Amino acid sequence: MEVSLELLEERYELAAERVAQIAVEGLELEALKAGNAEAAFDEAKGFDEYFRRMAAQLALVNENKKFLAEGGLQKASLEELGKRNHALYADVLPENYDKSFGNPAYAVMILGEEFGKLLSFLHVEIMACARFCYVGGLEDLVIREEVFLEVYGAFAESLREEKKLPAPSGIQQILYWFVSDYSDFGKQSVIDQMVVPGASATLRVLASADLSDLRYLYAYGQYVSENELQIATFLLKQPEETISKMADTYTEGYRIGFEVAGKDLSKKTTAELIFPIGFERMMKRAVENLKKIGLDAVARDQSWGYWYGNGSGFSTSPNRQYEFDHREDHALFVDKALRQRGLEVMRTAFEARKDLARGYAGPAVVETFGEKDFDPVFKPEAARLTEEQNAEQVEYRMKMRQIQMEYISEEERSFTIIAFPLPEIREALPDPSEETYGKFFEEIIRINTLDYKTYQNIQATMIAALDQADYCEVKGMNGNKTDLRVNLYKLTDPSKQSIFENCVADVNIPVGEVFTSPVLQGTNGILNVSRVFLNGLEYRDLVIRFEEGMIAEYSCSNFKTEQENLDFIRDNILFKQKTLPIGEFAIGTNTTAYTVARKYGVQSKLPILIAEKTGPHFAVGDTCYSHAEDVKVYNPDGKEIVARDNEKSILRKTDPSKAYFNCHTDVTIPYDELGELTAVKANGERIPIIREGKFVLPGTEELNQAFLN
Repeated sequence: MEVSLELLEERYELAAERVAQIAVEGLELEALKAGNAEAAFDEAKGFDEYFRRMAAQLALVNENKKFLAEGGLQKASLEELGKRNHALYADVLPENYDKSFGNPAYAVMILGEEFGKLLSFLHVEIMACARFCYVGGLEDLVIREEVFLEVYGAFAESLREEKKLPAPSGIQQILYWFVSDYSDFGKQSVIDQMVVPGASATLRVLASADLSDLRYLYAYGQYVSENELQIATFLLKQPEETISKMADTYTEGYRIGFEVAGKDLSKKTTAELIFPIGFERMMKRAVENLKKIGLDAVARDQSWGYWYGNGSGFSTSPNRQYEFDHREDHALFVDKALRQRGLEVMRTAFEARKDLARGYAGPAVVETFGEKDFDPVFKPEAARLTEEQNAEQVEYRMKMRQIQMEYISEEERSFTIIAFPLPEIREALPDPSEETYGKFFEEIIRINTLDYKTYQNIQATMIAALDQADYCEVKGMNGNKTDLRVNLYKLTDPSKQSIFENCVADVNIPVGEVFTSPVLQGTNGILNVSRVFLNGLEYRDLVIRFEEGMIAEYSCSNFKTEQENLDFIRDNILFKQKTLPIGEFAIGTNTTAYTVARKYGVQSKLPILIAEKTGPHFAVGDTCYSHAEDVKVYNPDGKEIVARDNEKSILRKTDPSKAYFNCHTDVTIPYDELGELTAVKANGERIPIIREGKFVLPGTEELNQAFLN
């Protein structure tokens, strides 16, 4: 039910007034001392500190809201805006995090295990308010201030009336019903941003931004680091030709993705933009380009908070450990009733926008890379899903995906992804000067705009050889323990069919791979890579063993204990599942990207989008054709790619619940760790494709030129 603006403003004023009082008074513990309740006084001191600090955080948010209403964003200096921005996020910055209640370890130490976990969760919701005060999220602001006051009230009343702390179960219930009661509002907000033009605060900031005045960067309400300031400044200095090349490559890749897949873009009305703060000059051009092909831009706003998550207008994280610590906070509340409500409100939200949802064409993503390495610390105090919750969560995610597919057809949508380096990568470059960064940035643009025809022809030669194979053998060298036999689909009509797709620069920019869905039965062996970054996390000496195409064992050397390593992989590669199939076998051909990364010493910093093109790679999870296996796909030579299914995805016809895993993670073996990749025919004849890191198949030798240069 919609709430009137007048009522929201009234609720906000009442909440803000009470929050300001609590920041000064805390739990008013002096009354306990005066009443000879010293034990309760001592027990409550940590909670008094918590409520004072959280109320002060909200009071700071409210002061900023008033500042903005008085035109502060336009009147204040860039320096003042920066100080205000950092003050809003100061509590979770690494230098303050050891004594932040957002740190579950500190919260549990001061408040006890049960209260500590619950109130650390509430900390995340309170920190989310920093953004909402900037982008006009009044209802989001009000409901969080009100739940804070409700929790505070439960403590204050129990201490006043009973001279003791309230029961943790009572606080858990307050937070549970906060999550449940407002899930319809939260889900509807997310769906609206996804499919309704004009619903995104991020795009409103983009549209109104005066790029010559960097104060606009603070209008998003996100944390603004030197990365955002420097990339915006850097792009502002670039010639229009460079900006056009960046934006045109991005939007043309999106358009071509529909064309190559034989999907009708004219049916669509909106394209979802996902981009980082600082790239506004490129994105304004991209919005214009999309408009020319009949698409309005939409965007889900990036935000902390229970119903929200990754989206557009994202920035450098103020503290990745904070986000890592709270990645499973839903374990504190989630149960069958809450999941069922989540499914119901998602269906209701899509149903309310079903006509607009049909026009959704898919996401167009700008990724960034180059941030400092992040080694997460596992904290026993952080909320963790139980084994039972894990299993239920996997099923829940699958059902959520199925609901979305009812309103947004996977067969009719597409996507594109492109990546650029952040200024922070300068610390990893041989020379950290702005000039060297500029040259590296130019190299990435060059990689993103390589001539796809050249690669298309070379890859066609490679596919002609691979289509003759019964299976492929892949072996490592230079300490790499990879030893894999990958079973391939068997063609019935080689004149009209192909096993591998010839991938050029459309949905996955840059160019440079051929890929297939392997046959699971008969795919066995070990995949190993010395160092790889997956979804922003580093894995050292990652080893995955496959039996009949399924993950049987895994390990890495990130942490001191085997269990920590196992948990790290299971959480972030298997996504809580006991096993996953090998969903993709691909050969990356972009040797230019490989050599540029080596030249600048940033191979470990490359995003998977580029890294997967720099050697053979294997994805665990769903196939590349997930949920669209029945859509016929053709190579440029007219042959149909028939290896779109595997033994898991085909179950969609008989048992859809077992067909998909809703994840797809690529692991790449770099050329300098690759000893051999050979196609083996049914009669035993061997066709070498790569040997000792070099392409040896006749017709592909041109790819080695980058190594020589």
